[in-house]
Amino acid sequence: MAPLSPILTTICSLNELGRHITRGVTHVLSIMDPDSPEPRIFETFQPHRRTTLRFHDEIDPGPNIILPQMQDLRAILAFGHSLTIEATEQGGRHVLVHCHMGISRSTAAMVALLAVFHPGEDEDTIFARLIEMRPEAWPNSRMIELTDDLLGRRGCLTAALGRLYAAQLINRSQMGPYLRKHGRGREVDMANYKTFE
Repeated sequence: MAPLSPILTTICSLNELGRHITRGVTHVLSIMDPDSPEPRIFETFQPHRRTTLRFHDEIDPGPNIILPQMQDLRAILAFGHSLTIEATEQGGRHVLVHCHMGISRSTAAMVALLAVFHPGEDEDTIFARLIEMRPEAWPNSRMIELTDDLLGRRGCLTAALGRLYAAQLINRSQMGPYLRKHGRGREVDMANYKTFE
């Protein structure tokens, strides 16, 4: 892997935020459901900058569903570019990315940030970094597809995501039926593993 960025990266769920109060977090990217209340726990964090985006953890349109949009991923990439500049000019930073469960939206957002922090790295290396950080990661495919387009990676990020899904299904075979039941079957299909039908 390339040399580590001066930016420390953390992914967590809402319930895990309390573990990071004293960890020197300088920036927070919150990805929240549209109707969820603001987490009051951030009042106890050390001074930090926080960006909040609100959309559902879904990949296809449906009634009352707010999907992640291109402008959301543009905001995440802009957040990453700003962090890179700050870290270069002022020293290390610690970014915490969270969503409700710390598995799908936050991990997809972290992939986008890692692609900004390590622009020369190939897609599989980016996902390897992600799994080191959050072994249970199952990034939201719509967010990855939008990131792929915005960064001009020509489908390579999405293809690497399929390989990640395949590896995750080998380790967690029960996820396949669960994801199909909850409207994420298209992601299971991306893994190209008939075993998990």
